[in-house]
Amino acid sequence: MLNRIRAFRERGWTEISASDYADVWQRYGGSVATHPAFVERLSGLAEIPVRYLGWQRAGVLVAAIPVWGRYLALSKLALKAAGKKRIFDIGDAEVILPVAPGEEKIPLRHVSRYLSVRHETDFQGLKRQKEKLAFLKPLEAFSAKFRKNERRNLRQFTNMGGVARPVSEFSPNDLASIYLDLFQRRWGFAVSSAPRMAEVFTLLRDWMIGFVIYLNESPVAVQVVYRVESPQWVSVEYVNGGVDPQTFDFSMGNVLTYLNTDAAREEARAAGKILRYSFGRVGADYKNHWCLPEPVFRV
Repeated sequence: MLNRIRAFRERGWTEISASDYADVWQRYGGSVATHPAFVERLSGLAEIPVRYLGWQRAGVLVAAIPVWGRYLALSKLALKAAGKKRIFDIGDAEVILPVAPGEEKIPLRHVSRYLSVRHETDFQGLKRQKEKLAFLKPLEAFSAKFRKNERRNLRQFTNMGGVARPVSEFSPNDLASIYLDLFQRRWGFAVSSAPRMAEVFTLLRDWMIGFVIYLNESPVAVQVVYRVESPQWVSVEYVNGGVDPQTFDFSMGNVLTYLNTDAAREEARAAGKILRYSFGRVGADYKNHWCLPEPVFRV
């Protein structure tokens, strides 16, 4: 029975190798949640077998998906079903699957959420989610007053002796320690995936971007941000962060967001690529200042 169900779900798809999947991803692009290294390394961490499926036209792979059983790989629903939801967290990440331009109505039957609006016509079986994702506004969409206030906050931070250090300067263990401490202080409870955080940062270090900001030689704000690059766009996921509550009056969270988003925007501009900088699910008030909502889909 289970084999028949899988055969129905995968009808039209063929199993491919991890290297085939990586080739398709590099050719057509994707997002943080579908990047070959993220899929391989986090599947290994969770000890959930990953399989790769491809869709062909005239013998050429035009789309590919990584799967955990009946789910797309790295799915929160799959982690929960396996009793492993505390292993890692990449937030409510946008899912862009590698698919050739111009493809339409490819059957997609694996359970998934937060499928990008880019896929609205690529796949069959998509249903619009109630939730939306928040994406960084283009620079011209920010009001002059907003930009002036953020520049003022940054000057104030600098005049106070504040220092911004790239996350690349920190070991995964040190970065995890800073993040877990500031998250606990900010929210009053621990990060759910705290026991494996240093291990996750070790696995994903090459794709972590942003800064840790310091006042009086102590870290006061940090954000977990991952970045991957596709042929035509850059995908960035801001997962979560922590701020020392004693610095709320100085808007350290906004200062760090300004620094992180400005750097990502400049890198994408220099590369001549679109920036898709996701803040996760729409909800928190501060996201309304920085972001515009986009619809997403589910299967």
